[in-house]
Amino acid sequence: MQPLIDNARTFGQRPEEFAKLAEGQSPQVLFITCSDSRVVPALITGARPGELFELRTAGNIVPPHTSQHPTSEAATIEYAVEVLGVRDIVVCGHSHCGAVGALVRGDDLTAVPAVRDWLAHATPRPAGQAEDPEVAEGVQAHVLTQLLRLRSYPCVGRRLAAGQLALHAWYYEVHTGAVRAHRPRTDTFESL
Repeated sequence: MQPLIDNARTFGQRPEEFAKLAEGQSPQVLFITCSDSRVVPALITGARPGELFELRTAGNIVPPHTSQHPTSEAATIEYAVEVLGVRDIVVCGHSHCGAVGALVRGDDLTAVPAVRDWLAHATPRPAGQAEDPEVAEGVQAHVLTQLLRLRSYPCVGRRLAAGQLALHAWYYEVHTGAVRAHRPRTDTFESL
C-alpha cells in the first residue's frame, strides 16, 4: 500500500495537467471490462484522463436490461450513451479470467454467494476447455454474448439503428499484452 500512498501524495503536484478536466468530460468510448487488477484500460489503450468512460464488473458482465430494477451497470451504460454521447462501446474480456474460468469449469461458488449470484447473469454459460488456464475460448464467447446483451438496452438499440454507435468485442491477453478484436466477417478474434 505504501507505494500507492507515495504516488497519491505527489500526483496532485501537477495542477496544470488537470485544470482542464474541471471543465467536464467528453469521452468518445465506453470501455466495459473486468474488475481484474491486471486489466488497466488506460494502459491498454493509451487513453488520458477524460478519454474513456469505464464500466468495470466482475467478468465484464452486462446484466440484462430491466426497467423494474435498474442496476448501476445499466445507469452507467445509459449515461454514457444518452448524456455523454459516446460513439463506441468496447467490451473487453481477458485471458486468465477468474469469473469466466469459474463458469467454464462449473465451480461450486456457494462460499461466495454474491459472486455466484452475479455470475448467474452470464447465461448462457460460456463454452470452453476447463483445463485451459487462459480460458480463451470461453472468454471470447462470453464477450460476444455481452455485446448481444448490450443491443437489448433501448438507448443502445436506438443509437445503433441511427448509425450513431458502434460495438466492439476485444480480448486482452494478460500474459502477452496483446489485444485481439472480433472480426464479424470471419467470426474470429484477430490482432488489432
